[in-house]
Amino acid sequence: MFELRPLSKEAVGEALEKAERYRLLNEPSLAESICLDILNVEPEHQRALTTLLLSLTDQFPNRLSEAFREALETVPRLEGEYARVYYEGLIWERRAEALHNRNAPGAAHQAYDEFRRALELYRRAIDLRPEGNEEAILRWNTCVRILERDPQLHEGPGDTFQPLLE
Repeated sequence: MFELRPLSKEAVGEALEKAERYRLLNEPSLAESICLDILNVEPEHQRALTTLLLSLTDQFPNRLSEAFREALETVPRLEGEYARVYYEGLIWERRAEALHNRNAPGAAHQAYDEFRRALELYRRAIDLRPEGNEEAILRWNTCVRILERDPQLHEGPGDTFQPLLE
């Protein structure tokens, strides 16, 4: 019934600026749409891929399962092992935050497990980081502080734990 209209290659730079602005305005679905338009024109555009990934994680509070899956599917398209490991850690960290904020039964234990997964990825990213790049250290420290401040975030009861269904 309706067809998407292609973006011109000349419009990519300005469109990317708009996508980043929409993220800052808390309009992640608009940012996602713009990134998809950019990626239809330039499928490996790295800033568009990272902005897409971030806009998907911004949507975790409202559409966790689908946005989480789409964000993870974006990771292999990123260039360089550091970027892939770092952004996968960011996805797990933001999923943990979204789960924890739901306050559902078992969510704190699942969030704890996912924060730990993010920490493992950040540890790997720290080892892979380019000189002078401290992003993974900053994310690591944030996760550690969240875990230290919230007594609800701790290991689950072992084999009785059932993952939170969405």
